[in-house]
Amino acid sequence: MKKTLIYTAVLSLLAAGLPGVAGADELSDLKAEIASQKALAAAQKARLDALETKLNSVQAVQTQQAAAPAAANANTGVSFDKGEGLSYKTPATTVTLYGLIDMTLSNQNHANAAGDNLTNYRVAWFSGNRWGLTGKHDLSAGGLNVIFRLESEFETPTGSMDTPGVLFNRDAWGGLQSEELGKLTFGRQNALGRDISAIYGDAYGGAAVTTEEGGYTNNNNFKQLIFYAGSATGTRYDNGLVWKKLFKNGVFGGVGYQFGGVAGDFAKGSSTTGALGYNGGDYNLAGYYTQANVAGATHRSYSLGGNYTMGSVRVNAGYYHYTAASQGALGALGDRTDKAYTLSAKLAPQGSKLDYELGYQIMKASNAAVNGGGNVLNAFGNAASATATATGDRSTVYASMFYHFDKTTEVYVAADYLKLGGGYKVGATNGFDSQTEVGVGMRTRF
Repeated sequence: MKKTLIYTAVLSLLAAGLPGVAGADELSDLKAEIASQKALAAAQKARLDALETKLNSVQAVQTQQAAAPAAANANTGVSFDKGEGLSYKTPATTVTLYGLIDMTLSNQNHANAAGDNLTNYRVAWFSGNRWGLTGKHDLSAGGLNVIFRLESEFETPTGSMDTPGVLFNRDAWGGLQSEELGKLTFGRQNALGRDISAIYGDAYGGAAVTTEEGGYTNNNNFKQLIFYAGSATGTRYDNGLVWKKLFKNGVFGGVGYQFGGVAGDFAKGSSTTGALGYNGGDYNLAGYYTQANVAGATHRSYSLGGNYTMGSVRVNAGYYHYTAASQGALGALGDRTDKAYTLSAKLAPQGSKLDYELGYQIMKASNAAVNGGGNVLNAFGNAASATATATGDRSTVYASMFYHFDKTTEVYVAADYLKLGGGYKVGATNGFDSQTEVGVGMRTRF
């Protein structure tokens, strides 16, 4: 009976609710509130995550905007590269002012009819003195470029223009260039045969065929081979159109055309050249064929050659063949045929500031028109008014040594010996059949 009373009292107290003890309804309410708070916290976290993602995106855009002017400024402004000129650059355009000065003091015998020696400053032995502007403008973000070059030559002994009255006598051309197109240029520029044969014409050109202009040494008794690689206007085209391309497999292709500019006769005064080359690493090959109309007569020239590098030694060799038809008035003097050969070598020891060059060439002319002084005309010369011809040969051996202070400046000593045979005469020897030249000089670039 007593136990029953105790159980009844406890149940009564539970029904009434003891202090600090939750009832069933209150427990449900607490559970519901906890679940609600958890849901709210999850929603707030999702909102915070979204806000943080948006903040990161805004900061990234601001960083890019801040970096863009810095990147543009890195590719904009004035820069100077040793030996490569003073350039102004923007992200799409580059214009460069550059130049080269070559000063030669020389001695030569047979400098007059009495056979006297002459010691004097002369027109530069190796490189035509020049200044110029070159540039490019990117039309398509790394693809097609507009390119140009304006280049003038002067003579250091007197400061005179190399070609009086012609400011940009070396180059005055513009064009287009891209990896797919190659290089297409319009205006006054090197004859294509001159560019392609520079890799073997003497010991001083670059070894590999490129789309850049090239040439031979400037003014000496072994320069004359360059005229075989010329055109109706000498070793440069007036009114020229040239396409060149160096393919990824090392093959080079080029076509050059010179407009004659004669009303009513499209061919007169024109020149056409095709060129091929191959860069094979240690060896490089090149050749060209040119046909020109000179005062109505057809002149043709072709050449094959190349070079081979063995360690610090590079050997160059080439052959030239030239014909000039219908010389003299009404072609009375007949046709001229020349054959020429060149062999040269360059030694450039690795790690040395010195290099050495040695070369030999021979030009054999048969029935070549001569001028009023009896001197043989250069290849592609106008022979329409000639009244006599000559047959003979001219051979030259030459040597030089360069000391390079850096890539902008060097000093040199050079010498050559010219020997004439048969009826071959040149004005420089003043009637003698030989001439010796010795020169010292300095060449610098900016």
